[in-house]
Amino acid sequence: MVAGAQDITQARYDRARIAALIGDRQPDDPLAILRPQVLQRTAHSFLRGFPGQVSYAVKANPALDILHSLVGAGVSTFDVASIAEMHAARQAMPNARLHYHNPVRSLSEIAQAKALGIASWSVDRMSELDKLGQLDPNTQVAVRLSLKRGGGAYDFGSKFGAAPDVATDLLRAVVARGMTPALTFHPGTQCTDPASWSDYIAACALVADRAGARLAALNVGGGFPALPRGGKTLRQRLFDTIKSATKANFPDHPPMLWCEPGRAMVADAMWLLLRVKARGDGVLTLNDGLYGALGEWRDMPVPARQTALTPQGNPVVGRPNPFTIFGPTCDSLDRVPDPWMLPAGIADGDYILISGAGAYSLALVTPFNGYGTRDVLNLDSMVEPAGQCRLAG
Repeated sequence: MVAGAQDITQARYDRARIAALIGDRQPDDPLAILRPQVLQRTAHSFLRGFPGQVSYAVKANPALDILHSLVGAGVSTFDVASIAEMHAARQAMPNARLHYHNPVRSLSEIAQAKALGIASWSVDRMSELDKLGQLDPNTQVAVRLSLKRGGGAYDFGSKFGAAPDVATDLLRAVVARGMTPALTFHPGTQCTDPASWSDYIAACALVADRAGARLAALNVGGGFPALPRGGKTLRQRLFDTIKSATKANFPDHPPMLWCEPGRAMVADAMWLLLRVKARGDGVLTLNDGLYGALGEWRDMPVPARQTALTPQGNPVVGRPNPFTIFGPTCDSLDRVPDPWMLPAGIADGDYILISGAGAYSLALVTPFNGYGTRDVLNLDSMVEPAGQCRLAG
């Protein structure tokens, strides 16, 4: 079956299973629904399509079911930003390769990370390089570059990353201290512009040349878009751009390429099932909100689709109307900034199925006001709905 057609068939099959779940169980708490086959297919698309090595950015979704499924698909390297994420990755795979690419750390965190065997560190200022002290010469230190350019939904370079001149000095220092030199960058989340990657790769080549350093690795970050129009075609175009830009800018000694997808890896691997607690005039109050799995909706438009379902699991009828969405807490700030277009007939007790909710959903859940469930259902553990047959992997 062609990949795109397989995805559509899988989505229809999963929706049928979720409709059966609603009819049978009437869940009243928010429910995250894991789609393992989708996750494994996405992992394979990175492992087979990206012209280098792949690490998973654990911050996007650290659920152990996610990590175990990625290991089963062949992912063995994890980008970790904290000690807790290191332990989670090692729980899923005891000998996992760890990239500690959060460039700001305490001395205590550095000591604990060294004990856990970090393969690659990142830095974006001299004081953080000094903190690392003596490292094994085989350990990579990736200087993080920022060009302060747009291209994504928001700019990751506003917090981390060194300007080219500073990055050049840092890379020289890495070489002088006997560490293995590398460079890294992040083009910004949901980046659909291939020129962002080609511009960064060209800038990295210039920094390496000025520093007199032969790079062992070049990490082109995450930022790959999740669920865009023509998603897989665009992703392959980005991979091709990265490959050709590296070949053009590093013609003699191309570094090992790495990428660290988070959102693009897990977004469609998990859907979110919410329930309407109350309906007002153009207003819906749900059983989850900004203090729960909708936390990221406050900061950026999330590439997801909402489908309204009755307590019997059938589609809610009516013309699409704009609804203000409130979460269940007593805080009036618990409100999704932009209205959702939902059928006019939606009522108390109905459900809203949100596709593409695997990234930065469970990871942002808080227990504020006693809400914030982290219940996860693995769809593959469900009994088949009547009239459906299981898809081949």
